[in-house]
Amino acid sequence: MLLTIEKLIYGGEGLARLPADPDQDNAERRGKAVFIPFVLPEEEVDATIAERRPGFVRARAEKIVSPSSHRIPPDCPYFAQCGGCHYQHADYAYQLEIKEKILRENLRRIARFEVQGEVQVHPSPPWNYRNRSRLQLRTHPVFTLGYFRLASHDVLPVEQCPISSPLINRAITVLWQLGRAGEMPEVLREIEFFANADDSKLLVELFSAADAHRAPMRECAEKLKSSMPEIAGVTVFRAAQNSVQEPLVTVGAGELMYKNGQSAYRVTAGSFFQTNRFLIGELIDIVTRNQSGEVALDLYAGVGLFSTALASNFRHVVSVESSQTAVSDLAYNLPTNGKAIRSATGQYLSGASGKARAEARDWLAEPRSETKMGRATKGELPLHLNKPDVIVVDPPRSGLGDAVARALAGVKAPQLIYVSCDPATLARDIVPLQEAGYRIGELHLVDLFPQTYHLESVVKLEL
Repeated sequence: MLLTIEKLIYGGEGLARLPADPDQDNAERRGKAVFIPFVLPEEEVDATIAERRPGFVRARAEKIVSPSSHRIPPDCPYFAQCGGCHYQHADYAYQLEIKEKILRENLRRIARFEVQGEVQVHPSPPWNYRNRSRLQLRTHPVFTLGYFRLASHDVLPVEQCPISSPLINRAITVLWQLGRAGEMPEVLREIEFFANADDSKLLVELFSAADAHRAPMRECAEKLKSSMPEIAGVTVFRAAQNSVQEPLVTVGAGELMYKNGQSAYRVTAGSFFQTNRFLIGELIDIVTRNQSGEVALDLYAGVGLFSTALASNFRHVVSVESSQTAVSDLAYNLPTNGKAIRSATGQYLSGASGKARAEARDWLAEPRSETKMGRATKGELPLHLNKPDVIVVDPPRSGLGDAVARALAGVKAPQLIYVSCDPATLARDIVPLQEAGYRIGELHLVDLFPQTYHLESVVKLEL
C-alpha cells in the first residue's frame, strides 16, 4: 500500500495512517496508526504490513516512492539490519530537527507544556563518538561478534561500528581474530569496551554464563589483555541470581581514569559513565554553570560526573548513588567538601534509608577545614539537608517516577536540574513538579547519541 509519513516518533519509527474505514470503530474510522522504521517525514512509501495489533499496525517500507530532501546514503554497511542506529538515512542537521520536535511534542502531549522559547541544541560530531560499546558474543556454530538484529535476539555479525571510537573499532578487529582462532570460551555472552578520554586506553568487561569457572576465565582474560597494549585491564563478570553480574576475575587494572578538563574520574569496571566522548565537558558545563551556594544535592550521582564540578562552587555537596561499585568511585572522585552516600534515591528522599540521611546530616554539621569555599562550621550552616540550594537528578531511562518526583517537589529547592535520557518519562515527571510551583527556566537538547533516536535533555526548573 502507498502511505505518507506524517512525522517521526520517539523510538525511531515513522507514523503513517491506514485509509479511514467509516464502518469500523473510532480508531479504524480515523485511520489506524502505522509505524514504519527507516523513513522520514513527508515521504511517500510503498509499504507492506508486517504485524497487526488491536490499536496499531507495524509495516516495512518496500520502496521510497517520494524521498525526502534530507535522505542520504547511510555510512554503515549494517544499517537497517542492526538494531543500534535509526537515523543514518537522514543528514545530521535534520536529525537534530527531528529530535527537537520530538522533545517539544512529548512535553506538550504529556506535560501539557508548550515550549515557547528556545530549545538550546548542542550537537556532537556524528561519528566515532562512543567511548563505550557492548557487543554480543557467540562461539557456536561459528564465532560471532555483533549486535542484535533489528527487533530480534539473533546476533548480527559486525566487524566495525562507525559510531564507536577508533580504539574500540581496533579492539573489535582483534577480538574477531581471537574468536576465529578459537580463543574465546563458549560460556562468554557479551563484551564491553570502555575507552578513556583521549582514546588511548581500554577497559574490557566480559560477561559469562553462570557456569563459568575462574581458571579458564583468567586464561581468556590474560590472552585478551596481551592482544593489545592499549588494554589496561580485563574483568570477567559471571551471571548470578536475579541477573546480577558478580566479578569473577580481573587481570590488570580494574579501573580507568577518565580526564575531563581539570577533573579526573576513576571509573571501575561495572560503573556507569556517559558514553559521548565529545560532549561530556559540555554536558557538565550546562548542568553546573551559574550554580553556587551552601549545599548541592546530586541524586543518581554515578561516579560523580556533576558532583565533582559542583564542589568547586558549593560549600557542601551531598551525592547519593545506589550502586556499590559506582559509590566507591564516587567517594574516590569527590573532593573533601563532598560526601558520597549509598542509597536508592527514593529511600533517601522518603527517609526510609534513615542511616543514610543521618550520615549526611552528621557530615554537614561537622567542622570543615579550609576549602575553596572557605571554612564551614556547624554554626555557619544556614541550610540543612532538607533545603539545598540546588538539586541535580540524572535518573535512568525509567525516570523518577511519581513518588520520587513528589518527594523532590516537597524539598522545595530553589533550583532543580533534571538530566533526562527519555523525553516521555521526563514529561511525565515534570507534571507533579509543575503542580508544586516549578517552572522551566532553560531547556537543552544535548545530542549524546547521533544516528539513533535516543536524546539527552537538560531541564532547569525554578521555584
